[in-house]
Amino acid sequence: MKGALSVGAVDALERLKKGNEKYLEARRGCGDISPELRRKTCAEGQFPYAVIITCSDSRVIPESIFSAGIGELFVIRVAGNVIDNHQLGSIEYAAEHLGCRLVVVMGHDHCGAVDAAIDHDPNGYIKFITDEIKKAIGEETDSYEACRLNVRRSISLIEQSLEIKKEEENGLKVCGAIYGTGDGRVEFL
Repeated sequence: MKGALSVGAVDALERLKKGNEKYLEARRGCGDISPELRRKTCAEGQFPYAVIITCSDSRVIPESIFSAGIGELFVIRVAGNVIDNHQLGSIEYAAEHLGCRLVVVMGHDHCGAVDAAIDHDPNGYIKFITDEIKKAIGEETDSYEACRLNVRRSISLIEQSLEIKKEEENGLKVCGAIYGTGDGRVEFL
């Protein structure tokens, strides 16, 4: 964690909530994306305050949703926000080397991957994603509830796979969230 300015999980979650409130009224991006900040983070490195694991859906833009700029969020995107060793390795890197104390698994309503797991049996590489989602949702047919179950399974996989020290003040915290694609609101679970 060389040089990282670690932000505690509680403070990081509060920043995400405030950023989402700001986003609800915004017409343009709120985060700092200035040339000066690009040069600074290029020279001095990144110090994100949270890891966001979310879907690859083009309507889900974490930096905008949380009014964050360059270097503030460590974003991992994969269809259906499923977790495998690649995502776990990225989370581990962000926690150990960048000092992130908060990991948020953020699903969203109207998720095509979740709907595909409920209503279809796709072939090809998509099946790897829908099979993971099916493990999470079982026989659930309500899309929103299936999304919540999928987020909860991802949280469980992260907590089981990484050394999570919840009791310590500076320990890593993992939480879930659901993004509303229609209204832009994030519901933290």
